[in-house]
Parts: sequence; C-alpha cells; structure tokens
Amino acid sequence: MRQAHIPQIAPVGSGDAELVRRALARDEAAIRTIMQANNRRLYRLARGILRNDGEAEDVVQEAYVRAFTHLENFRGDSSLSTWLSRIAMNEALGRLRRQRPGVDIDSLPQGALEAQIIQFPLAAGDDPEKSMAQREIQHVVEHAIDELPEAFRLVFITRIIEGMNVEETAEILELKPETVKSRLHRARSMLRDIVEKKIGPVVMEAFPFAGRRCERLTDAVLKRLGFN
Repeated sequence: MRQAHIPQIAPVGSGDAELVRRALARDEAAIRTIMQANNRRLYRLARGILRNDGEAEDVVQEAYVRAFTHLENFRGDSSLSTWLSRIAMNEALGRLRRQRPGVDIDSLPQGALEAQIIQFPLAAGDDPEKSMAQREIQHVVEHAIDELPEAFRLVFITRIIEGMNVEETAEILELKPETVKSRLHRARSMLRDIVEKKIGPVVMEAFPFAGRRCERLTDAVLKRLGFN
C-alpha cells in the first residue's frame, strides 16, 4: 500500500523512462511532474483545435486520464511530451468531429508565402499600464490565431507558440516536414495581415496556462486517477 506523503516534485533532470516507471507504480509526485511539464503545451494544442478555453481544459483532462490509464503503451519511440501531445490532439479532433461531422484538417489549400516570425516579448512585470496594454494585445492575437484556417492554425501554434521543431510538429500532426514548413509560411503571412491591421507586428505570448489554472487541472486529473 502506498504510504501517505506530501507530493514532492521530481528533479528537473528526471528522464522520461524514470518518470514513466514511477508513474506506473502510482507515484503521485511523478504523475504531477509529468502534468505540470506538459499542461501548457497540451492546452495550447487543444485550444488551437477547439478555440474554446473550457473545452480545451476538458480535453486535456481526458487526454491525461487516457494516457495514465494506458501508460504501459508508452514505448519511448518518441518523447513522452510528443506521445501526450498526440493523445491530446486526437482527443480534441475527436470532439471537433463530433461537433462538425466530416471535418478534415488536411482539406484546406496549402500555401508557401514568406513572412517574418512574429516576436513574443516578455510580460510587463508589475507595471499596471504595460500589463493592461499587453493584455489587450494578447486578446487581439488570440482572436487572430483563432481566425486562421485550422490546418494553418495547428502548425502555427505547435511551431511558433509552443516552440516544437519541424520534425516534432510533423509527427504530432501526421504531416510531411515539407508540408509543415509551407503551412507555417502561410500561417505567418495570414496572421501578420490580421494583426498588423490592429496593433502592428509586435505581440505578446498568447494562451498562457500557469498558476492556479495549471494547479487546478493537475489536481482534477489526480482526483480522477484515485489520488486524494
């Protein structure tokens, strides 16, 4: 029987294999570590598909429950983060298809227009005026990203906002690397056009997921997995 204890976050250097081994043994600290390391990424990917905060959080919960109840299926062929991302993507796409039967993220035309990468400066810290201005910019950017066609929106969120490389993005979205590159060029161009009409080319980081939201989701998943 697992002894009651206060969960401690695993060392940052813990590798996937060790975390998975501990999670399979129902080590709460390992499970919590895995979730806190991946919450933002999974949320952004889910929101990129569903364009709804609440539904994205629901999808992330479902993805974690599915992953942790089938963790023995993780073989290490890709990183744990990529494996979790794919589960979240499938969960979100499944929900979207139930809402919109026949949807296909590959059905939209591809493009190859060049555009500059939109930069994401750091938050404004404790400056209330700058914080307010950046929040307004953030809302504009989030809405602009929501307006991108789905095929381009997913590539943009995965590559630019989440910072995955071409190979990771191609694996998660089941695309060819060349397709990832062409869709990213097109997404940048479209987003730049939308954003520049309102605020110009400099925007802040979109879709934050930290603090209490991250903690709340982590605790909800742990409760569903049977932890107190």
